[in-house]
Amino acid sequence: MIVLSDPEISRIPVEESGEALIDLRTIPALRLDPRMADPDGYHARLRLSVVDRLITAQTLLRPGLRLLIVEGFRPVELQAKYFDAHVDRLRTSAPGHDEDWYRRQAGRHISPPEFAPHPAGAAVDLTLCETGGHELWLGTEVNDTGTDACHTAGTAISAEARGHRRLLGEVLTTVGLVNYPGEWWHWSYGDRYWAHMTGALAARYGPVAPADL
Repeated sequence: MIVLSDPEISRIPVEESGEALIDLRTIPALRLDPRMADPDGYHARLRLSVVDRLITAQTLLRPGLRLLIVEGFRPVELQAKYFDAHVDRLRTSAPGHDEDWYRRQAGRHISPPEFAPHPAGAAVDLTLCETGGHELWLGTEVNDTGTDACHTAGTAISAEARGHRRLLGEVLTTVGLVNYPGEWWHWSYGDRYWAHMTGALAARYGPVAPADL
């Protein structure tokens, strides 16, 4: 698995498309979860082409199931806060390494802020739920990176959870999103990781400043 912090990812150029970020709170076809909500509603924004693909993916699910969007756009300052906090946790749990080691390890689950997909509005953390709101179990909670069960292909989960992951993956792959294998819930389109996985020569989206929304 190539990790988010790999130099191969950071070397990919960005040819910014200038595409707008759309507020998912105005899109009735998509269900938005409040757990990562922020006062400015940043979590509810994604690039237009990502939104279009999610709407199409929703139509591919069988009746009674919904995509449940947990987090989209994340300001680069918040991304840096998450990344630095993870580095600090690693310093405590695994002392004795140099700074590069801590940043590489942190980058397995939290992308370094300078080329992260969430601040580009290109990545979405999501899961599945029933129409009535009951969230399906996919083996771990969203954002729980405490065990290898968070890996998309992780085997230490139930057959039911594997089936749910497979269903989520089928509809999102069909519409052109790519998964980060270290986190079953993390999917993206148009970012550097997407470019790496699809063979695109450049990413379509770079970081967006909140003032530009």
